[in-house]
Amino acid sequence: MSTVTPEPTPGGLRPLNPDEEAVARCLNRMIYALPRAIDADMVREQGLPLVEYLALMNLSEAPGRQLRMNELATACEMSLSGMSRVVQKLERQGFIQRVRCEEDARGWNALLTDAGLARLRQAWPAHLAAVRRHFFDHLVGLDMKKLAAAMQQIAT
Repeated sequence: MSTVTPEPTPGGLRPLNPDEEAVARCLNRMIYALPRAIDADMVREQGLPLVEYLALMNLSEAPGRQLRMNELATACEMSLSGMSRVVQKLERQGFIQRVRCEEDARGWNALLTDAGLARLRQAWPAHLAAVRRHFFDHLVGLDMKKLAAAMQQIAT
């Protein structure tokens, strides 16, 4: 990281200042390290990988506690085939049931069962603790409303 700020490029782009450069470099590491750290905590404390927790969580928030498989995959930032494997595992455990779509008999919905909701509620404190420990505890003093708005803009 250079302490000298370079001149603007011929295209008019303003180079990153040292603080911006530091954020940009850390962001890449954080995008991969944060989910891994939360996942490790969830597996150690609950025997429930983060992706499975996220599937249960997204279903719990959906109307009728169900989503089309492709919608669940999108909500969990996964491929449809990857999500299918997760749902199969959760289905074997009785946490999710696959049901035909009412609107389209060719499609399938993932439905959160009562056992799945109970499992989510059991795992929720461990997830909350991991998110606080690995993320929010490092952001004390920052304006969360502004941070959330900025992150939402970036995400969309």
